[in-house]
Amino acid sequence: MRGIDKHFPGVHALDQVDFEVRAGEVHALMGQNGAGKSTLIKVLTGVYRRAGGKITLLGRDFAPVSPADAQRRGISTVYQEVNLIASLSVAENLFLGRAPRCWYGLAWRVMRRRAREVLTGFGLDIDVDEPLGRYPVAIQQMIAIARAVDVEARLIVLDEPTSSLDRHETDVLFGLMGRLKARGIGIVFVTHFLDQVYRISDRITVLRNGRLVGTFEAERLSRLELVAHMLGKSTEEAAVLDAQRAGTSAAAKPREPVVAAHGLGRRGAVEPFDLEVRRGEVLGLAGLLGSGRTEAARLLFGADRADTGRVTFGRRPTRLRTPRHAIAAGMALCPEDRQTDGLFPEMSVRANIALVVQRTLSRFGIVSRRVHERIAHEFVRKLAIATPDVDRPVRNLSGGNQQKVILARWLACHPELLILDEPTRGIDVGTKAEVERLIERLAGDGMAILFISSELEEVVRRSQRVLVLRDRRVVGELAGERITERQIMNMIAGQQSDEA
Repeated sequence: MRGIDKHFPGVHALDQVDFEVRAGEVHALMGQNGAGKSTLIKVLTGVYRRAGGKITLLGRDFAPVSPADAQRRGISTVYQEVNLIASLSVAENLFLGRAPRCWYGLAWRVMRRRAREVLTGFGLDIDVDEPLGRYPVAIQQMIAIARAVDVEARLIVLDEPTSSLDRHETDVLFGLMGRLKARGIGIVFVTHFLDQVYRISDRITVLRNGRLVGTFEAERLSRLELVAHMLGKSTEEAAVLDAQRAGTSAAAKPREPVVAAHGLGRRGAVEPFDLEVRRGEVLGLAGLLGSGRTEAARLLFGADRADTGRVTFGRRPTRLRTPRHAIAAGMALCPEDRQTDGLFPEMSVRANIALVVQRTLSRFGIVSRRVHERIAHEFVRKLAIATPDVDRPVRNLSGGNQQKVILARWLACHPELLILDEPTRGIDVGTKAEVERLIERLAGDGMAILFISSELEEVVRRSQRVLVLRDRRVVGELAGERITERQIMNMIAGQQSDEA
């Protein structure tokens, strides 16, 4: 792929990106949210038409008009969620849409025999007549890959294939990838797990903000350098910023904990962790995308059910089976994806702000419009939400003002713990500064805040303590003057600095 360009309304998603995959190599494609990884893959596999640039496959011009066209010409994709049919048999899934036929219909005996032959070549000895859904996710992933290879693929794209696998299942999948490499098949490996990248990849391409940062031999690129490339920083730049902050940082006075998690975890999401957020404290969660930050917040808020561990709120054991329990206990969550998980876009600003608090203000299940408007006007004024009136649909507001609406909704409940997951993503510089000042003011008033951000400067600037996550587990804690960008980057990369 040479000079690939792709535009969406208001977004230059890919800007002159080059990408090359060799036969018999695993090529990792890395980058943070919005880097352009998914867009590049969709251009390669025919989901999107490119606006500029050139693609060649085996030396010939390649311009797929659909994913099916790309597959016919030798490029197959296996997605994070297995896109096969669980109720059909293994054999039926392997040959879906291309089953062998005879004069009276499907040649079932031939299909079963060929299915066994294909899976034997991948080291799988399973009953091909069993429904696919009866097998573990790892086996389903391998069957999806076997199907992709059996259509004579020369290049396979694996999009987050290990996100739902445990360590043993990942080992099995990597064994399969090694055998595919030996057969001369090129593999694009999209993942956020650094350990896995260095274990299986030959080369690494890093994208940032729709542009190519570079392509590197994996054995010659240190983990710290990779993290720096993904975050858009040099290690020297991080050291300068840390030195500037060192003279102004001060450890927060210890206060009583508002919430504590003990051994909280969920299989496939985040390994068991301990966490404590104190009154008047900003606790930062730092890590790359996919490190487990959001998953930890969702477990704490009851949005996902934990497999292990317990939560205490105000020193009282608390069972958080659902977000409703968390809200009743005094928690609030501003989610990472405000459009999907935070807003009702067709509803008014007034209705979105009063959505949670109306439960405590209702009489016989009804809240008067006057109460709604009083609450909405109060927080529109406090947070300087730019809207002509509170009955305007929230979808008509800018991204920054939509974020303020979500904040207003939770502040109206006067929570003891406020979880902020990427509160400044996608908003302008001025609104970012307003949100950061609000965080400082709320913490000063005694509110406990769990702060998640991909921007290390924000985490370092606002947090009294920081938990660092890597590959779904907490790998360390920093406090006071030890909170530096360089130290966080080292911990993400799995290295220890002199400061540590």
